Amino acid sequence: MNEYTHILVAVDLTEESRVLAKKACALQKAYEAKLSCVHVIEPLSLTYGVDVPMDLSTVQEQIQETAKIQLREFAMELEIVTTDQHLIFGRPETEIDSLANQIAADLIVVGSHGRHGIALLFRSTVNGVLHGAPCDVLAVRVGI
Repeated sequence: MNEYTHILVAVDLTEESRVLAKKACALQKAYEAKLSCVHVIEPLSLTYGVDVPMDLSTVQEQIQETAKIQLREFAMELEIVTTDQHLIFGRPETEIDSLANQIAADLIVVGSHGRHGIALLFRSTVNGVLHGAPCDVLAVRVGI
């Protein structure tokens, strides 16, 4: 029996996501598992605070449209079908864990930038995913 049957790779759609893709694809082949991908868009109101003095809806729509196109292209390279491509709004650490639970993923692959100090303490998506995950988490070091 395969140890992993459904792998979820969480990508930020930067060039570093290709490193994650290689690892996720290798695992998918080794375990003959299903592969899904997710990109989480953090709402600008969360990123910049709720008291932003302008309407950010147009900017948010542009971000969403760009992300949709990039995710589709990324997923095509990995041969991930449309139904296994997920574009979600919210806090990455919360949404990745929630999606993993919904789709019954048994491994989440995420990128770790190896940050130190305050950057590591305050905005570690990997740390948040790890502590709330319903399954195993593989943190792949990227961007060093």
